[in-house]
Amino acid sequence: MSVESPAGQRSRITEVLTRSAWLRSLYSAAGGYLIFVGFPPRPLWFLAPVGIALLTCVLTNFGRGGLRLRAGFGYGYLAGLGFLIPLLPWIGVFVGAMPWIALAAVESLFIGLFGLLAVLVSRLPWAPLWIAAIWSLTEWLRSSVPFGGFPWGRLAFGQSEGLLLPLASLGGALLLSFGVALTGTGLAAVAIAVAGKRWDRGFVGAVAASVVPVLLAVAVAPFLATMDSGEKTITVAAIQGSVPRLGLDFNSQRKQVLDNHVAETLRLADEVDAGRVKQPDIVIWPENASDIDPLRNVDAAADITRASVSIGAPILVGTVLVNADRTTTNSVIVWDGNKGPQEQHDKKIIQPFGEYLPYRDFFRKFSEYADRAGNFVPGDGNGVVHAAGVPIGIATCYEVAFDRAFQESVRNGAQLLAVPTNNATFGDTEMTYQQLAMSRVRAVEHGRAVVVAATSGVSAIISPDGSVTSETDLFVPEYLVADVPLSTDTTLATKLGPAPEVVLCLLAAGSIVIAVISRRREPSLPETGESND
Repeated sequence: MSVESPAGQRSRITEVLTRSAWLRSLYSAAGGYLIFVGFPPRPLWFLAPVGIALLTCVLTNFGRGGLRLRAGFGYGYLAGLGFLIPLLPWIGVFVGAMPWIALAAVESLFIGLFGLLAVLVSRLPWAPLWIAAIWSLTEWLRSSVPFGGFPWGRLAFGQSEGLLLPLASLGGALLLSFGVALTGTGLAAVAIAVAGKRWDRGFVGAVAASVVPVLLAVAVAPFLATMDSGEKTITVAAIQGSVPRLGLDFNSQRKQVLDNHVAETLRLADEVDAGRVKQPDIVIWPENASDIDPLRNVDAAADITRASVSIGAPILVGTVLVNADRTTTNSVIVWDGNKGPQEQHDKKIIQPFGEYLPYRDFFRKFSEYADRAGNFVPGDGNGVVHAAGVPIGIATCYEVAFDRAFQESVRNGAQLLAVPTNNATFGDTEMTYQQLAMSRVRAVEHGRAVVVAATSGVSAIISPDGSVTSETDLFVPEYLVADVPLSTDTTLATKLGPAPEVVLCLLAAGSIVIAVISRRREPSLPETGESND
């Protein structure tokens, strides 16, 4: 009777652990969950590449290949659910689980597409590079369609405290996401090579794929420290007035919300008069600080004017303006206590299913909250307002997730960036920290200080290197005052604009074409889509 050797036993165990479709499904979902765990408020950014590596191992069948394309889609979709379901519960805090789960399910289709295409290109030379480019392509698609896309959860936005963050100054959020993906696909190739004891050129390439993004980020990092020098500085204040209640009814007492922000501004004015706080040059209020239209309501206008005169500085007021056709715009008005309303930014990228509802008659069949969606219309303009002679780029709340918002602002001369936001709608969830991370990435991307003013928190002052110099707690009235640099230099990311995105998407498209041609020319190979146990 023969006795199986220990090496043979280990090989058999490995076969069982990697060939079972159920286990591969579990690994895929676990990979997606690891990506989620790498997002703020947890400082575990390094788990995102590990999650990509685990998913890549599954999609390459642990180096053996042979997966069916439909299996790749299925494993990718499971990874998407493992990632997006825990990332997006704030969607359903006050409207129920259906919108949350539906959004996660729809957005996971893009990660399913990534899985399918990753299987397709996995047999090409330098597969880690092409698989990472495929991630960039599908992330771009997810950020673009439908209804203008949903960029929430891009790999870049989990790296606000990560080693790879400096890559954003070279190629924006897309290059940062690509760096995370390439690190992960390279790690997968290294793990597969080590497990199979294959020390060939492919192994060297895999090591390079996993290390190059890190080395590049480390090389760029010292230059970020010089970004906050600026030609001059100004003193800015961010006001967080808080709200009387959370949820969709946060502003049912609209006058109280306005009063809260006036009161906090007056409190700051008292501190300035007493010499305990430096006089600000500009004051920034959050989105929805006055949902009473101050251009139509004389009482609201008088309150804002009183606050501006007391603090001795213009206020950027987040407000809702009612148009002649009864539609509304989500706007930021520069309000000067002596001159009244000046320039304004009307939010250009509005949120579907929140600020407006496409196919309202259809969706009201599924949720009673459908009729509570807004009737907002997008504005125009160049994304810049001027206050105290300073050009300030504005991205209101949801806009900060989109590359084009601050790209336009900085290219039109913005020397300081502001993100007025209202997170009260989403309660005590991780949403506010996820959005704060986006602002930190944008600071590095454009080499600009960013001021985040939130109704209920978290408000923050962010340096051009992405570090948070001060921030508030949630759900308390508070103000922040800080000296921030005004920057006129532009980063490489700003100069290149969408060019890195185009290049990476073309690389991915090219690899897909080559893989399709190669697949047709090769003789049929056995494919694996189910358990082979």
